[in-house]
Amino acid sequence: MKVLLVEDTQELALWLGSALRKMGLDVTLAMDGSEAAQLLLNHDYKLVILDLNLPKRDGLSVLQEIRARKDFVPVLILTARADVGDRVKGLNAGADDYLPKPFDLEELDARVHALLRRAPQMVSDIQSYGAISYDKSNQSFFHNQELIPLTPRESTLLSILFERKDRVVAKEFLHDQVFQNEAAAVDAVEVLVYRIRKKINQECGCEISTVRGIGYMLRIQ
Repeated sequence: MKVLLVEDTQELALWLGSALRKMGLDVTLAMDGSEAAQLLLNHDYKLVILDLNLPKRDGLSVLQEIRARKDFVPVLILTARADVGDRVKGLNAGADDYLPKPFDLEELDARVHALLRRAPQMVSDIQSYGAISYDKSNQSFFHNQELIPLTPRESTLLSILFERKDRVVAKEFLHDQVFQNEAAAVDAVEVLVYRIRKKINQECGCEISTVRGIGYMLRIQ
């Protein structure tokens, strides 16, 4: 299981990373809030272990951001801020558990595995890529919580690319999926892609690339 550990104290980060790997977990380390936010945009994790007092960006703002885009990955706050008020802020921002430093590894192990057992029940229909969020339940796309105004065909085409992101999708396949049995030229896909590109600006962090002679690919800019 992939776990994101966000801890800026190098010695503690290495010790924690080693302990988590001994629990059988696949650990990615981020040492500041900005790096953590970027990793959470572009990768799926089963658990986030998050320090609050981080350089570049506070852990609390990272937590607030992922919850704002409806990302329900379990988050365990691990911090030296032992004050009750800080614990309440973290839990109110969407943390699932709170473990103040110093702590016992056995307790960490128990809390980590408790959250991982709950994880399958917390999966959201909303996924993110770049700064775009996709709500699969109603095939809607958002940027900074604002709905991207797509027509039904544009939304269908973008959802196909989104679910196959970083992979080339043939133009003919897109045509068949979007237009079904309707009479439409294959080049109609180009028109839809052009319209979608106009609605996805650079701030969205991803783009539709043309793979000449084959089709299109949604990728990070």
